[in-house]
Amino acid sequence: MDVALVEPEIPGNTGAIGRVCVGTGTGLHLVGQLGFDISDRAVKRAGLDYWPNVDLHVHPDMGDWEAQMKDRRIWLFSTRGQRRYDEVSFQKDDVLVFGRESRGLPQDFVDRHADRVLTLPMNGMIRSLNLANVVTAVVFEALRQQGFPHVDR
Repeated sequence: MDVALVEPEIPGNTGAIGRVCVGTGTGLHLVGQLGFDISDRAVKRAGLDYWPNVDLHVHPDMGDWEAQMKDRRIWLFSTRGQRRYDEVSFQKDDVLVFGRESRGLPQDFVDRHADRVLTLPMNGMIRSLNLANVVTAVVFEALRQQGFPHVDR
């Protein structure tokens, strides 16, 4: 299973998501322009000592990423989704796709995959949940459904 972040903007979120990916044996795809630097120097300065263990794939744009994902089942996550994330059966080769913190996923991409857009339930008191928290909830639900492969305890 892999997580894809499309144009992430906040380094702390991506760092936290990278940590979840390492701890669960999940790959991480960073797609498009990043709002921060992921060079070795920047990562070390940020104290991300686990970052070298991230199964990291960096894609320059959506076209490159989509071409590499053509044979994989993808799930998009959006506050505009109509179906809850816990209503689907995730599979080991699925890719969980999340958009940038300020604007979410590109609308044309969402429209092309409208049958694969999921959401997390929440009340109307807030506009959205923190990206790292959403990714963590979804990854653990997907892995729970599969019996937590790649997790020791």
